[in-house]
Amino acid sequence: MVTAARAEEPLVADLSEHLVKITMGFEGAELLLFGAVDGEGEIVVLVHGPPETLTVRRKARTAGIWMNRDEMTFESVPAFYQVMATSQPGNWLPDAVRERHQIGVGHLELQPARDPRHGAGPLATSEFREALIRRKQELGHYGAEVGSVKMLSARLFRTDVLFPTNVPTGTYTVEVLRVRDGTVISAQSTPLYVSKIGVLAEIFGFAHDYAAFYGVFAILFATLAGLSANAAFRKV
Repeated sequence: MVTAARAEEPLVADLSEHLVKITMGFEGAELLLFGAVDGEGEIVVLVHGPPETLTVRRKARTAGIWMNRDEMTFESVPAFYQVMATSQPGNWLPDAVRERHQIGVGHLELQPARDPRHGAGPLATSEFREALIRRKQELGHYGAEVGSVKMLSARLFRTDVLFPTNVPTGTYTVEVLRVRDGTVISAQSTPLYVSKIGVLAEIFGFAHDYAAFYGVFAILFATLAGLSANAAFRKV
């Protein structure tokens, strides 16, 4: 993906906020991305989240029981991915350019981790890759469709960047590409941060730093809650 701006054509863009705060009762977020260009061209916006390692498993029926049989691990997978554009890129953007800049989930570089113990053919890799994308779309972390970038005038544009309630935390990158005649003529990228704050951040930090104590506390809390509910039920 593009990581640095090119200066051939003027392009200026920014976000209404650069921090998405996840607090108790977080119901998702909506940010405004706005900008200006000088001259003609299409606008493409890419929003991708921090890289993560994911393992995709495939179940098979064995002796009447569904069990995990095969699996494939992918590294450096974008935890979140969205595309917005002034029009559908597939109608005017060559596949080679979409591949180079990873525009669209079908062009993401999702490569399985190398495992010297066994290999997988292209067909199996493609099936696991499609399963990963499908699961991400079900979670709302990958956009199933290309969003809309609106031109407000000959120079000004805007789009809304939506985040679900289960948005992954971390450092994101927002890229704005300007395309003319099938070529990216200018680009700009800016960071975006998604972070837990307040009580939720303290609980998350405690669970991460003191996992064993947190596990014991969670078990005790669940047990006490169950006993309290049982006692209340008996009194009714």
